[in-house]
Order: sequence, then C-alpha cells, then structure tokens
Amino acid sequence: MKSKAIKIGMIGLGTVGTGVYEILKEHSQLLAKRIGIPLEIAKVAVRSKNKKRVLKVPSSLLTNRVEEIYSDPEIQIVLELMGNVQESRRIALQAMKRGKHFVTANKALLALHSREIFQTAHDNQVDICFEAAVGGGIPILRALREGFVANRIQSLFGIVNGTCNYILTEMADHGADFSATLKQAQALGYAEANPKFDVGGIDAAHKLAILIAIAYGVSVDLKNLYVEGISDIDPLDIEFGRHFGYEIKLLAISKQSERGIQARVHPTMVPSASMLAAVRGVHNAIQIDGDSVGEGMLYGKGAGSRPTASAVVGDLVEVARNILAGVAYTVPPLGVVGPKVKEAKIEPMGLLRSAYYLRFYAIDRPGVLANIASILSRFGISISSIYQQVREEGREVPIVVLTHEAQEKSVLAAIQKINKLSGIKRKTKLIRIEAKLK
Repeated sequence: MKSKAIKIGMIGLGTVGTGVYEILKEHSQLLAKRIGIPLEIAKVAVRSKNKKRVLKVPSSLLTNRVEEIYSDPEIQIVLELMGNVQESRRIALQAMKRGKHFVTANKALLALHSREIFQTAHDNQVDICFEAAVGGGIPILRALREGFVANRIQSLFGIVNGTCNYILTEMADHGADFSATLKQAQALGYAEANPKFDVGGIDAAHKLAILIAIAYGVSVDLKNLYVEGISDIDPLDIEFGRHFGYEIKLLAISKQSERGIQARVHPTMVPSASMLAAVRGVHNAIQIDGDSVGEGMLYGKGAGSRPTASAVVGDLVEVARNILAGVAYTVPPLGVVGPKVKEAKIEPMGLLRSAYYLRFYAIDRPGVLANIASILSRFGISISSIYQQVREEGREVPIVVLTHEAQEKSVLAAIQKINKLSGIKRKTKLIRIEAKLK
C-alpha cells in the first residue's frame, strides 16, 4: 500500500531545527503539492523534553533518545541538526546502515569525516544531503554539483562566514577596532560567546573543504589547508587598503594550478569595485569561474534560522522525490561516480604567487626605507606602490608597501630579515591581494 506521507525523524530543535519545523508546518500544503505527498515529522529528539520552548511541539513527538529516530522502521529520512561532531557521526553511520536517508547541516562533520560518511552512503545506496552546511540559504552545493556539471572549476572565492564579514564591514564603516566590534557582534547574536571557530577562520575552512570536494570531486584533508583569521586586522589596514582601492574580506579561496589545488582561508584585499567587495554585513557570497560558463556569483543570507532551514527543507524535498520515484543515490554527494575518491593534491602555501600588502612600523629616519627596499629586491620582490601617511623625523610611523606578484616563501623570508632591522619596531603586517579575482 502506498504511504500516505514521508516520515522524518529530527534530531535537534535549536535555531535551525526550529526554522525547519516552522517551514514544514507553514508550507505543508505547498510542499505536498510540489512533492506529490506530504512530509511528516514523526519524532523529534531533544536533550530535554521538559525545556520551555517558544515553538509549540506536541509532547508526543518529543524523545530524548536518538535511537528512537534511526531505529524506527517507519522513519525514512533522518535529519540531524544537533551540531556535535562525534555524536553526529555515530548517528549518521547508524542511520545509513539501517537504510535511512540522511540530511544534515553539520559542516564540521563532513569536513572531518567525509570519506567515511560518503562511503557508507554509497555502500548502502542511500541519499545524503547537506546543502545547508555551506552558505546558509544559498544553493551553492547543488549549483556546483549539478548546475556547473559541464565546467572545470578554475577558481572559487567565497565569503562564507557572516560573523567575520559583519565585523569587517563594521570596522570599515566606523573605524572601530576588532575587539570592540566583536563584542558588538556578540551582543547582536551574530557571534558566539566563544567565537574562535568563526574569527579564527576554522568555520570557513570547514566550508572550503566541502566546496573543494564537490568542485573537484576529491577528498580534502583539513590539515593541508592554510587558515588565518581576522583578529589581527587593524582599522589602519582597512584605511590604507581603501587608499589603494581595496576592501578587506575574509576569503575562502580555491584555484586550480599546475602543482595541484590552492586551498586557503585568510584576510584578502579585493578591488573596491568588485562584486565581493560589495558583500556587506552577515551576507555570504561565492564567486565561481568555470571554463565554459565563465564567472558567476551566488549571494544571500549565509546563516540564521529561516535561510538555513530553507536549504534543509530543499534537501528533504529532494530525498522525498527520490523515495517516491523508487530511486536513491542518483547524484553522488561529490558529483562523481564511484566510491573511491582520490585525496586532493593541495599546493604548498609557500609556492603561492600573489601580490602583497606589507605594513611596516619604522623609525622615520634616512636609510630605513632604502634598507627595506634592498631586502625585498634581494628576494626577487618588486615594489608597485609605497605610501607613508605622516612624516615625523625620529618617530615610529607606518609605511605601507604594495608588491608586484611574488612567491610566498620569498616574501616571508624577506619579512623575517626586515623585522630584524634596527629601524623596524613592530612585526610586519602582511595581507595578500587578489587584484583580478580569477
């Protein structure tokens, strides 16, 4: 007998879970019309059944035993929105081994355990969907896996952490320092009480690992990604960047090169006239360059209850349609056929060729700038621009140098020498420049 509804077991009823529950209830008829059958929440696993919630959920649906979700023979889709990596891994494996389809928004789970998770989905021929893991409500993963299927992805630039983008936007607009702006972001709920995953670039690195995996059909080891956060960005750097026509963004960057795949997360100066420079506040954007389609950008809300829930519900609909059609695993999670996915060959960071913004704090006296230029020249680094805002003989002043394209390891070696000069009083600040965004 044909089922009257496709039953979902939810694990987690936090910010995103609440949004999913609300959308499934509010749009139940619309979704049933689009799928051909209703979606029904059969059970919701929570830590505490007695917790007071704004969302009204029938007590008969609640359980504090996740085993009731993945062991229930009537539940066809397990939706995991709890966040804990190791517990989520256990649930994912248990659910898929029982033939359940699995939907998650857990980026860390996929970044750290993708090989095992995807292999299990393949072995059991079940769907695994995770659109909400990157970019909130932006359908970037489906676009990469299906919309750009005719393309070799040449490059990818992503503003994928709304917390960092909000902080950098506020610093640029108001000239406040990082610490003050972070506190403001926490007060508004844009940053966690412990923000190190966001401001340290780790969250963006997890997302970049997933993007690279789908863009190139490879497995990514997180330890091979270069990761640098925004906590050392000074309002002075933003001011000087604008003088040269750049804005500072925390970018997740991937590029194809002869030596492998570039994979890096760090503050980046981008042209003020570029589309990425215009992405403000908590919004996300991912710019993709495909060899057939050229450049394109997806933009939208990268976090929040409803935008992220929108992506989750999109995954539930995709799985439900497959269930009705009697098929599964029609599109592999990384978009490539076969269980054996090769590990990505990541280009060593030292081989990167880029232009650089260098800020020195030097004693304003004859010969200091000449010594800096001499060391840069010795390491094969040519200067494109120099800017010194003030002159105060005998005092410490900022001097900014923009370089032409140079190799990272040469630039770092030169900085090490420059920092030892008697006229240099602080550690040199380095910010990479992406002038062409290609």
